[in-house]
Amino acid sequence: MRAYILCGTPRTGSTLLCGLLTDHGLGAPHSFYRRQNITEWAEDWGLPPRDTMGETAFQRAYLAAAIAEGKGGTPIFGFRLMKENLSELSAILDTLYPGLPSDRARLEHAFGPVLYLHVSRDDKLAQAISLVRARQSGLWHRAADGTEIERLAPPQPPVYDFDRLSATRAEIEGHDADWHRWFAAEGIDPLSLTYETLVENPAAALARICQTLGQPAPDPATVIPATARLSDAVNESWAARFRQDVAER
Repeated sequence: MRAYILCGTPRTGSTLLCGLLTDHGLGAPHSFYRRQNITEWAEDWGLPPRDTMGETAFQRAYLAAAIAEGKGGTPIFGFRLMKENLSELSAILDTLYPGLPSDRARLEHAFGPVLYLHVSRDDKLAQAISLVRARQSGLWHRAADGTEIERLAPPQPPVYDFDRLSATRAEIEGHDADWHRWFAAEGIDPLSLTYETLVENPAAALARICQTLGQPAPDPATVIPATARLSDAVNESWAARFRQDVAER
């Protein structure tokens, strides 16, 4: 395997895992095909404006640049893909490589033999709370030293909202089920990791990936997460309140 796709849903530790993979020379994965970021990536890579080169030419140039970026100077390419972006990526690849029979065939034609990493979270309520709080507060990730490394909106106080949490949990469960159905339909047996095991023992998770990729596992002492957990007493109180609300309905 010389490529991997990290298949996930939000708030499953994928940013933590991407950082560990990058730090240990296993590519430099990012969400290259997240629709909101494509223009920004293209500008960073110095691609000509999309409307000056034609859509197919742009997508071909974008794919080549994404592969170079996702390798990060290593022989291994990696990127992160959320379920909501899969169909768009497959449609793009279908225009570049028409006639291929499946999503998997298109992905592996573009990237070569692929290891599919499925990252999920056992506690879907905790995942929903984390996602709602990130959307409310604008803060998505904090570095291990406590500094903010990804803020998408001005700070806002957390507001408990039973209906929003219910809808978000259902959204997460739906996307996770979609991944399972897609893996089965495409004949893929992914390497599965959970947020819980990743946070508990990141070195062991990284060693599993290295073994599957045919790469030496790093010294566990060097596996130091670059991001900090954002969960706090508010998350715990929301979880308890949500369970109580469910019991009373």
